[in-house]
Amino acid sequence: MGWTGRKGRKGWMGWMAANRRLMGFGFVVGILMLLAGVQAGAHHSFAAEFDDTKPVKVTGTITKVEWQNPHIWFYVDVKNADGSVTNWAFSGGAPGQLMRRGITKDALKIGAEVVVEGFRAKDASNNGFGQKVTFPDGRNVFTAPPPSQQ
Repeated sequence: MGWTGRKGRKGWMGWMAANRRLMGFGFVVGILMLLAGVQAGAHHSFAAEFDDTKPVKVTGTITKVEWQNPHIWFYVDVKNADGSVTNWAFSGGAPGQLMRRGITKDALKIGAEVVVEGFRAKDASNNGFGQKVTFPDGRNVFTAPPPSQQ
C-alpha cells in the first residue's frame, strides 16, 4: 500500500481539492495583474507623445468624443483653405479628473463649433494635446491641465 497521509485517502483528496482552488485563485489573480499592466502601459506622460514647443490652434466642428480612461479623446473637422477637411484628434484629461472639475461629456457636444488650443504630437500627425476648448459664446473648457502637471 502506498502513502495515504495522516488522515488516509480522504485527507489526500482534500489536499488535492484545496490545491485546485488555490491554483484557480492564482490564475484569476494573474489575469487581473495582466489586465492592470495593460492599462498602466496605456497611460503615458505628456512629453512621451506631445511637443510643448509646437503649439497648435484649430477651429472646427466636433465630430466624435471618446470619454474613457486613461484620457478622453475628441475629434474636430477643420476646413482647409482649399475646401478640403482635415480631422484632428485631441487627447484631453482623464474622465475622473475632468468630472471633479465640473466638466462632463456633455460639455463637448458633437456638431459644436470650437477653437482648440494645445500642442502637436511629436510625430507631426493630426493629433494633439487639447488643453483648451473655446466655444463661439466665449465659454472655455479646459480639457487637460497644463503640460507641467501631466
